[in-house]
Amino acid sequence: MKRQLAIIDRRLFTILLIVFVQMVGTSMVHPILPLYAQTGFGMDAEVITLLITTFFAAQFVAGPFIGRLSDQRGRLPILLISQIGTVIAFLMIGFAQSAAVLFLARVLDGVTGGNIVVAQAYVTDIMPEKRRTEALGYTMAAFGLGFIVGPAAGGILASLYGPRAPFMLAAAAALATVILTWLTLEESLSAEDKARSRGRDSPRLRPAELVRNVPLVAALIVSFMSRFGMGLLIGTFALFAEAVLFRSHDFATVSLGVGLMLMVVGLGQFLTQIFVLPASLKRYGDPLILLLGVVARALSMFLLAVAVEPIVGTLSLAVFALGSGLLFPPLQSLLTKTVARELRGGVLGLNQSVMNLGVILSTAIAGTLFAQSPALPNCLGGILYCLALVPGVFLWAWSRGGEKDRQRLAAAP
Repeated sequence: MKRQLAIIDRRLFTILLIVFVQMVGTSMVHPILPLYAQTGFGMDAEVITLLITTFFAAQFVAGPFIGRLSDQRGRLPILLISQIGTVIAFLMIGFAQSAAVLFLARVLDGVTGGNIVVAQAYVTDIMPEKRRTEALGYTMAAFGLGFIVGPAAGGILASLYGPRAPFMLAAAAALATVILTWLTLEESLSAEDKARSRGRDSPRLRPAELVRNVPLVAALIVSFMSRFGMGLLIGTFALFAEAVLFRSHDFATVSLGVGLMLMVVGLGQFLTQIFVLPASLKRYGDPLILLLGVVARALSMFLLAVAVEPIVGTLSLAVFALGSGLLFPPLQSLLTKTVARELRGGVLGLNQSVMNLGVILSTAIAGTLFAQSPALPNCLGGILYCLALVPGVFLWAWSRGGEKDRQRLAAAP
């Protein structure tokens, strides 16, 4: 037993390290890409948000396939392939000479961007159910820790060496995760598990069964609305900072300021996962913690909508990070409890696509909303988080019922 726990802990540590390094590279581009597209390629706000939409549209199409493929072929090979795609995409952006190359790079990164989905599926494979939410919380902590380092590093590099430098370093960080995965990580699925998933009679989440699984639908609705609100934020935040929070400042100042502010998101999320979430799990269940996360995100969006100075904007991002840390680990844990073990990778891939659909739609309209009023996307995001409380309350009621009641609600027509 001790040997088994040691293997689990080592595997989890490796996944956390992979997620951290991956997010350092990925989050470097967040404060820079909109400004890079604006100053280097002359894109306006509507086209810049479509550039973000392209990435999530590609992930939306590929997400279920990536998750299902990891069930059939194993987590490790799919994780490696998706990471290599990210390396190539960052290099394409760094060397881009036209807007078309930027869009192609975002498509490639989106199609192969199953890193986090497969990592989450890996964690659910190796952790017992009682520790699953906590372990998923640690992956979010690694995500947040990477988000502390990445945006600040990206902002500093762009201000010192120009807008292309962060993409080169991001490619190097992604390449490091490929090497780390290849050298240290073991496959989490047995040959029997993979063969069962590939079989003709293998378990599949068919559309009719999905619709009847009411708790799963409720969780997917929360995911969709949460990511829709987040898409409104990430699609316009750099532009909002330039137009409102850092008005009349030059590119270097705006890049550095946005990078440092986004660093607060990573720091807040990391602290939430390490201290707040474990303490909350001792007193509350997953659905109640999820509701607290939704409320925190709603408050943060309304606060950002009225912000006119960097200090208020930073405070709103800190509250947003608190909401993220409380919302997603219990949501992912609840998702895995609504289906059989053989469907976990597939349902997490489906969830990723649903979340990406929310970001696709929100970023597609975010530029238009921003053009009407810089605060409008943030106001709409706050309203949507309030609406997300409705399916969240259903999940809370479902979880409080007995085992028979939960099964009945899960299968309700």
